[in-house]
Amino acid sequence: MENINILVVDDEREIADLVEIYLINEGYHVFKAYNSEKVFTFFNEYTIHLVILDIMLPGINGLEICRMIRREHNIPIIMLSAKTKDIDKIMGLATGADDYVTKPFNPLEIVARVKSQLRRYFQLNPWYSEALDKGNIQIDDLLINTESHTVSICGNEVSLTPTEYDILLFLANNRGKVFSTEEIFEKVWKEQYFDSNNTVMVHIRKIREKTEEKPRNPKYIKTVWGVGYKIEK
Repeated sequence: MENINILVVDDEREIADLVEIYLINEGYHVFKAYNSEKVFTFFNEYTIHLVILDIMLPGINGLEICRMIRREHNIPIIMLSAKTKDIDKIMGLATGADDYVTKPFNPLEIVARVKSQLRRYFQLNPWYSEALDKGNIQIDDLLINTESHTVSICGNEVSLTPTEYDILLFLANNRGKVFSTEEIFEKVWKEQYFDSNNTVMVHIRKIREKTEEKPRNPKYIKTVWGVGYKIEK
């Protein structure tokens, strides 16, 4: 599934790397954390859609991390553990996990569990499925409908001016490419750019204020210092 970010948290690097290989083969984007300290760094920088979380971690254990994630996010969490007793599984599920897999495991089983959890999650969040319709562009939680010229985040419409919409659409249609303020101005305004014109920067700041939880640490329109702006693939 395109644009799905999965975080694998396991201090056993061989296991994390193996799971990553199988998930990448299915088209998922995979991030890895080998300890508890790195987990929330990824949440601050990316939209994470599912977590595969080992219970036995150095520092903060997986059960506590699960509780911390649940305070802010309703995404699926699949727990991993070498413990096979029913009480251990019950504890994992009681802390907010959606599924529990014991080690050793078949990587294909993990893939199947991931697909099952994501299907269930998306069915409960129908605004995701809208992105599959013709005329829509999905960037994590942000949805651009090119037919109605509307923008929504998690199903909630965002009020952009026509120019703000055009800038966002231009960058979204060219994901992965970096454009200078001059290039953006000439593409959107269809006029010649003049030095010291900060119009583009002002508009991008406004877009971020309307679409970002943390405008100074944006996840949609990224700044490439000294070059310009882009929306990542």
